[in-house]
Amino acid sequence: MNGQIAALYRYPVKGLSPEPLERAALAPGKCLPQDRRFALALPSTEFDPARPQWLAKTHFAMLMRDEKLAQLHTRFDAASGMFSVQRGGARLLEARLTAPEGRQAVAEFFTRFLDGVVPGPLRVVDAPGHAFADARPKPNATTDQYVSLINRASIAALVQALGAAIDPLRFRANLYFDGPPAWAELDWLGRDIRIGPARLKVIAAITRCAATAVNPATAARDLDIVGGLQRQFGHNLMGIYAEVAQGGEIVRGDRLEPAASQATS
Repeated sequence: MNGQIAALYRYPVKGLSPEPLERAALAPGKCLPQDRRFALALPSTEFDPARPQWLAKTHFAMLMRDEKLAQLHTRFDAASGMFSVQRGGARLLEARLTAPEGRQAVAEFFTRFLDGVVPGPLRVVDAPGHAFADARPKPNATTDQYVSLINRASIAALVQALGAAIDPLRFRANLYFDGPPAWAELDWLGRDIRIGPARLKVIAAITRCAATAVNPATAARDLDIVGGLQRQFGHNLMGIYAEVAQGGEIVRGDRLEPAASQATS
């Protein structure tokens, strides 16, 4: 199982740009800090920030349906609350996402940007301690917030099978790792892994959807990733979800290995 973390990412706004990280502080039962903290809710979406509950991605602006979102490059600064949107190097918006007037400006921008694609008006939603994760709460987990991990060898196997370049960011994972052979991670379900000082329990494989068809560099639907996985490997899985059991700061380059209790099993 031994490997090494090659890349770390968070996605502050559901469906929008990944943000590369050098390090992240993991807390038990939580996802990466600021990951999927915000979402762009459709007018029909009922979300109560006082009593937040998991909702399917169809309730929000999302890449699976709204590939136009991949045209934009967004950034969120957690310290200041500032959120920016660029396209082709030109800044289109800068607003404080943590302030009511800034949230309204962001909602109005995306309502205009997706006009004719999704009904408006959109609105920015969040709730303290809540994350707008794609994964349904898992019955074998103690929390509904997870860290997603992908073995880059599995992506390489898919690249070889399809004969096409595949940007790993199509899969929108938090951690990408090297070392184990392709698909080895699918055998880790129920096992504990250690990354630096943190310990995570692997709880589920990640089932892939049509969002992976969208090229994050061009916003074009140019590859049938789900169909390719099914035809070539007999499943539509890529990556694993893990629950943080023991917190700690992880750093890009950290080793990924079995937890001590399992290392000799």
